[in-house]
Amino acid sequence: MTKCLSRKMLITVSLAAITILMAACGGNGDNESSGKSSGVQEMNFPTASTTGTIYPLGSAMANVWNNQMDNVRVTAQASNGGVENLNMLKKGQGQISFATAGIIWEAYNGKRGFKDRKYDDVRIMAGLYYNPNQFVVREESGVESVADLEGRKFAPGAVGSTPEVETSIILPEYGIDYPDGIKENYVGFTEAIDLMRNKQIDGALIQAGLPTSAVTEMTSTAGGKLIGIDKDVRTSLMDEYPWYSEVTIPAGTYDNQEKDVETLGIKMMLMTDASMDDETIYNMTKTFWENLDKLKDSHAIVEQMDIEEATTELSGVPLHDGAKKYYKEAGVLKEDE
Repeated sequence: MTKCLSRKMLITVSLAAITILMAACGGNGDNESSGKSSGVQEMNFPTASTTGTIYPLGSAMANVWNNQMDNVRVTAQASNGGVENLNMLKKGQGQISFATAGIIWEAYNGKRGFKDRKYDDVRIMAGLYYNPNQFVVREESGVESVADLEGRKFAPGAVGSTPEVETSIILPEYGIDYPDGIKENYVGFTEAIDLMRNKQIDGALIQAGLPTSAVTEMTSTAGGKLIGIDKDVRTSLMDEYPWYSEVTIPAGTYDNQEKDVETLGIKMMLMTDASMDDETIYNMTKTFWENLDKLKDSHAIVEQMDIEEATTELSGVPLHDGAKKYYKEAGVLKEDE
């Protein structure tokens, strides 16, 4: 009788120890699937091309969050930009990301490329700065205006990228059928630099903050020059798409640029999903703005960021509740907003 009880007690203790060990190691897989481990939330942060503005910016932001916050681990990764970033957030493959106001508006309202797949849970964490549309053409090509791109070899951007969406809006305003009116080459910024350097394309659209390393490369090593968007086209597009703003690229921003270049820009946003925890987004928003000085070495664009403009011109897309809480505390928003 005593031996039987001892054996039963030994089995019970052993099972209890195994249960505790499995729980400590996350044996049921729940922690792994939820992106959390030991109280740390894993976040994927898709950005854009490595030769654009927001990849180095996103990497620096991830470092700030990882260094300043104990409960998040953010991993920045290269991506094709806006449309892909929104798709990843919608599928839960990303938790925070970047996109321009226009593309977020399309996703939120289920328009154009997001027709029949509306993403009404996208939320804004911060409005950051303006992304100008930068048309770069080979000087030897003879292209002097966007209108001259008809029938030319042109890189509108990778499929699903912000530049590709912008090309599909701007070229038709010049009477150029898109994509049939050009000899399109759907590549990212890095590939476009090589194609221009090898004279395999006549131009490309780069949509990123100033200065953009891809444009610097094109103008300094590939014989590229900037051309602007005509005033009447700018006015027409601003009337139709309220998220556009006129932007001047100052003379001397790039090699071979002796004059100001007038173009259109769109506000770049930091975004997340409505399902993200309010307190986490509150703390991430707070940490971002209160450590802005730590990001200045990542890109000159940081100088253009102003918390007073973080909640303006959002194209009607809602702020995340956690971000809104911080902006009210910071005095950027009124309590009743």
